[in-house]
Amino acid sequence: MEEGGGMMASKNPTKTLAILLLVLVFFLLSLCSLAASQPLHSEPMSTAEYSPPPSPPPPQSKIPHAQAGGAARLRRIVLGVLFGSLTGFLLALAFLYAIRVAILHAKYAPAIIKGPVSFTPQISPKNLQSALPSAQPLTHGPNGKYYKLVLDNDVTVAVKRLEAASRPEASPSMPNVSKSDMRRVQRQLELLARVRHQNVMALKAYVREADRLSLAYDFVPGGSLEDMMKRVRSQQVNLNWDARNRIAIGVAKGLRYLHFECNPRILHSNLKPSNVMLDEGFEPSLADCGVSRLIASGSADPELANSLYSAPECYQSSRYTDKSDVYSFGMILGVLLTGRDPADQFFSGETGRGGLARWLRHMQQSGDAKDALDSSILGEEGEEDEMVMAVRVAIICLSDLPADRPSSDELVAMLIQLHSF
Repeated sequence: MEEGGGMMASKNPTKTLAILLLVLVFFLLSLCSLAASQPLHSEPMSTAEYSPPPSPPPPQSKIPHAQAGGAARLRRIVLGVLFGSLTGFLLALAFLYAIRVAILHAKYAPAIIKGPVSFTPQISPKNLQSALPSAQPLTHGPNGKYYKLVLDNDVTVAVKRLEAASRPEASPSMPNVSKSDMRRVQRQLELLARVRHQNVMALKAYVREADRLSLAYDFVPGGSLEDMMKRVRSQQVNLNWDARNRIAIGVAKGLRYLHFECNPRILHSNLKPSNVMLDEGFEPSLADCGVSRLIASGSADPELANSLYSAPECYQSSRYTDKSDVYSFGMILGVLLTGRDPADQFFSGETGRGGLARWLRHMQQSGDAKDALDSSILGEEGEEDEMVMAVRVAIICLSDLPADRPSSDELVAMLIQLHSF
């Protein structure tokens, strides 16, 4: 309640300061008007008719004029003193009010929450924190791990752990992270808790600890796309083109929601198969939206910049935009179409052209785009033509220049139109 009262006191300081300045201007204009209304000299003589100049007055007649001039000077002095005093008073009042607003802003800034925070009544913060040690690992990525966690009330959640200590400049106490950075992370987490889209995972709770940040999402039984593609490559699972195309469209819709429907918009900043979770019907949900990059305290995280799914501008200039997310999508679409892992040794040789993006571009230019497709999804001629056109979409998304890539909104339209042929 005390915090709320302070916030009410500083609800609109800009408006109050503007009112004070308007009062100051009003008084200045009033003083100027008052000074202008007081004659400082005698009225000029009318020249409508000529009359001979009067005879010189006796010396005693100059005394009233001298008295009038002295009164005018006295009025100017009094008005100047009054004007200066009032101006100084109002300026001092405005200055003191500005100081008060600054103090209130610093005093009532959002507190940094270090303990557990829950955004749903189904998850008890204390229950979540106490159950974290018993979490079962699901997948392992370069920026953290996903765990399966069953709470006391039989609610199952997926927990992503972002390890701050994995960066060499970070220590368990995270001294390099300022309070403003931590508040920025906290605001981003609160924004993710308000996400409402079937292709984006809403944050359910989080636990901030000294050396890590644990994020709790709804548990998705299908696992990640990375795990799914590993099973596809080992021929444990057969994933046809319809399922892969559904995954691609769902990921694009999730990006469109983050880029165009969220206010403020959200950049995923770490889009890759390990952060795409699949349900039993292969409907994808994006996880870890915009969090990993914030953990890097506003600078480029080396692990994010060196990711095989990151756009060139991310490690060239540490610049990240919505088109960077589109590049990452192009990599995911390339994986879905070819079945190949970008980290495969194939791409380190001459044949692989040094990377999945360059290889796909080479295959397209040589007219061998069909040969780049995963042999396990080759089938009907109509589907093969659709997949070849999807290769072109992936290549456009993988353009080196961000301006040459489509927006996520355009991307959804392209994929839906592609599938309607």
